[in-house]
Amino acid sequence: MATRSGGRRGGEGGQHKAFARGFVRFGWVGWGVSLPLHRPCHPLRPSLSVAVATPAEGVPGVGAAVVRDAPERCRGAGKSKEAEIKRINKELANIRSKFKGDKALDGYSKKKYVCKLLFIFLLGHDIDFGHMEAVNLLSSNRYTEKQIGYLFISVLVNSNSELIRLINNAIKNDLASRNPTFMGLALHCIANVGSREMAEAFAGEIPKILVAGDTMDSVKQSAALCLLRLYRTSPDLVPMGDWTSRVVHLLNDQHLGVVTAATSLITTLAQKNPEEFKTSVSLAVSRLSRIVTSASTDLQDYTYYFVPAPWLSVKLLRLLQCYPPPEDPAVRGRLTECLETILNKAQEPPKSKKVQHSNAKNAVLFEAISLIIHHDSEPNLLVRACNQLGQFLQHRETNLRYLALESMCTLASSEFSHEAVKTHIETVINALKTERDVSVRQRAVDLLYAMCDRSNAQQIVAEMLNYLETADYSIREEIVLKVAILAEKYAVDYTWYVDTILNLIRIAGDYVSEEVWYRVIQIVINRDDVQGYAAKTVFEALQAPACHENLVKVGGYILGEFGNLIAGDPRSSPLIQFNLLHSKFHLCSVPTRALLLSTYIKFVNLFPEIKTTIQDVLRSDSQLKNADVELQQRAVEYLRLSTIASTDILATVLEEMPPFPERESSILAKLKKKKGPGTVTDLEEIKKERSSDMNGSAEPASVNASVVSTPSPSADLLGLGAAPVTNSAPPPSSSGSLLVDVFSDSASAVAPLAPGSDDNFARFVCKNNGVLFENQLLQIGLKSEFRQNLGRMFIFYGNKTSTQFLNFTPTVICSDDLQSSLNLQTKPVDPTVDGGAQVQQVVNIECVSDFMEAPILNIQFRYGGTFQNLSVKLPITLNKFFQPTEMSSQDFFQRWKQLSNPKQEVQNIFKAKHPMDAEITKAKIIGFGSALLEEVDPNPANFVGAGIIHTKTTQIGCLLRLEPNLQAQMYRLTLRTSKEAVSQRLCELLSEQF
Repeated sequence: MATRSGGRRGGEGGQHKAFARGFVRFGWVGWGVSLPLHRPCHPLRPSLSVAVATPAEGVPGVGAAVVRDAPERCRGAGKSKEAEIKRINKELANIRSKFKGDKALDGYSKKKYVCKLLFIFLLGHDIDFGHMEAVNLLSSNRYTEKQIGYLFISVLVNSNSELIRLINNAIKNDLASRNPTFMGLALHCIANVGSREMAEAFAGEIPKILVAGDTMDSVKQSAALCLLRLYRTSPDLVPMGDWTSRVVHLLNDQHLGVVTAATSLITTLAQKNPEEFKTSVSLAVSRLSRIVTSASTDLQDYTYYFVPAPWLSVKLLRLLQCYPPPEDPAVRGRLTECLETILNKAQEPPKSKKVQHSNAKNAVLFEAISLIIHHDSEPNLLVRACNQLGQFLQHRETNLRYLALESMCTLASSEFSHEAVKTHIETVINALKTERDVSVRQRAVDLLYAMCDRSNAQQIVAEMLNYLETADYSIREEIVLKVAILAEKYAVDYTWYVDTILNLIRIAGDYVSEEVWYRVIQIVINRDDVQGYAAKTVFEALQAPACHENLVKVGGYILGEFGNLIAGDPRSSPLIQFNLLHSKFHLCSVPTRALLLSTYIKFVNLFPEIKTTIQDVLRSDSQLKNADVELQQRAVEYLRLSTIASTDILATVLEEMPPFPERESSILAKLKKKKGPGTVTDLEEIKKERSSDMNGSAEPASVNASVVSTPSPSADLLGLGAAPVTNSAPPPSSSGSLLVDVFSDSASAVAPLAPGSDDNFARFVCKNNGVLFENQLLQIGLKSEFRQNLGRMFIFYGNKTSTQFLNFTPTVICSDDLQSSLNLQTKPVDPTVDGGAQVQQVVNIECVSDFMEAPILNIQFRYGGTFQNLSVKLPITLNKFFQPTEMSSQDFFQRWKQLSNPKQEVQNIFKAKHPMDAEITKAKIIGFGSALLEEVDPNPANFVGAGIIHTKTTQIGCLLRLEPNLQAQMYRLTLRTSKEAVSQRLCELLSEQF
């Protein structure tokens, strides 16, 4: 560093102060730059940034200047808030009069009053004058005056201000002055403001300053971090040119501050353009080697508590993670030596007992381990890294235990270190039992899941089941999925698998999704050797006084198929099996009762001796006159079938379910969706290790088409994933396809749906106006109106940037089916959208017949030379053509009974996603389009609605009933219309709103 440290050279204090002071100096710019182990104090406002927190090089602290020149009587002298406001208003009036006075103020007075305004602003008061005076200070040749001017501008001047041109001119003059102090202030201002206007003005100039041979080191640091800030905010405006190859050589600079700043810049650039910065690998390895092998006294100004240049080491290691292992054997060998040295130093006794020493040392160590894991090519290093992390598993620091568990999860997926990770299984299990911090326990669960294989599966599953009984509610569903996956994947003895899943349902039944119990049924049906054991086990489990409903579902299904395998035992005779299941009947929900009725008719075929008993149950008023149409229909049909069908017909209709076709497990797909890709064992690994005789996921079905009346729409029953959006656009190709990248500018290429599109779409089901989509460039707003089968939608496209959109082309895309049901006429828009402007497009809509899908809005344009292509769902849904209908209670129930055909009703029982507020619920039902009928339902807590869907070809009446259960935080939604598909679609749309 330019300024040598004071105090003790070799001791902790001197090294700490010197390094911290030197490092903070260049870190002054670029508040957005991530610095490991060091974070500046929290500023009062983001725009104030580091300017107030840390000083510029070789000058008094800016923050100190503010406080020194601030009016003392403003700083806490007021005895009350009112007194303070009165005093500040008086001071503001005085400053305003000084600025407007006839006598010209000298530089010192102007600086003093601008400084006071800044201080008053920091107290939380608005400042609406003084900006021009601050801009005038920029032309001063005195450092302190120019410094206060830049500080005021960084904090208070809006990027859209009319003064921005004057400010940019002043900054240009300072950058061209070659005065390092003035250049530093200008660069700091650009980085702190970081606006697009400044990027447009200076993105081409700053690289020249950075690579110029006569630029001082302190200015190079500021220029590198300033350029990094501009690249992060406006990457399209930072030109790539000759300077990119020259900036790589800054890694060889003698000044470590310049190297640290340059490394941050190169890392970000290399992530976007890896080939262009490939030469940085050998230079980074060389510089890292010199740091790692140096003694703490060699780099005094950059040694932090006896650790040489820890921040630079971390940044270099992070840069190397942008690339695969070096191809050059010499470079690769030198990097291996560096990593080994870092691992060796971790084993050395600490040189200081202070936490700063261990933090710096461990920061370098964990980044080195991340690089070892990233390369995944050196077995010796991987095993050593695993052993080092194993020592941290019992460390007294919670953060170290967390980081060790997280890193070992990644190591467990490597073929070289998997066995080494397994040696720590007892320590991880102990952490699961004794750890206080829930996030650490979560990582322990993840690590157990990652290290599981056939040799330890039973032990790990047992421990996870034990933990499940006391686990935090937030992670129970995830643990359930992991236990189910591991039990299936590593099951050698399938009796153990059945026991495990039933135990899982017993312990955490509320968190067992449909996929899990579907899966156990599929496996039992597909494996003859486990069917008898499964029937016996579920029979015994059902004898518990309190059984979870999921256990009743599994028991009902398996006994209905294989109850005959245990009927020879007097303790599980046919009548006992039936009585046991029927004792649970009245406690279950409608879908489970429907499944049990299917089990009863199966029993008629399996056990003719209890046929009369079952017929009596089916014949009872509680079944034949059940308020639920699904149960009523099943009871009537099953009773009739058992009465008139011959034994042969019964045996044919009610024969045993055939094996399910092999498909991918939907449990694994659900876990991946919950955790995100890359956080669970790779899908291909699962495919390779899965048993050849394990069959895949399909929905278990009984004698009827559906066991439950309305299966959860979230259940991916076939393991096929979500259905793709139907439109005329080609499906998005894989990310590895070069053709897509080359021809992405083609007008025919339609982008996949933008992230968050489905969530925004759902919000518009019950409203017509609002923002449909927004990113850094574009905002799309909607305003819609509908009457009967006609509608009009105004789409507003707002350019959020200062640069024109060229070739702006919005297109509404409908699939073939949708085109026949929905007529859309769109008016063209101007192909050029100016910066900050908004254009409007009108879409006229005619509903010809009922439809299920939604049209896709695709927007293509050029921005700054880059082709932009995005798609969103356009919220034109069937309920938009609702006309509310007022009905009396008598009329409502008369019409309700008329719509009693099973195909006319759809019912959905689901958990509440939002707080169950009655007023909000009413507003959503009205917004959905139906009339809200008061005092119709006997239960005042229920909501009843009625309306008519208008299409060009027909009118479809609709009745709905929403029953909230506050205690269980669940809803039951029932829709009846004259058309099954309409009922289903309206139920899907409305269910997502609660």
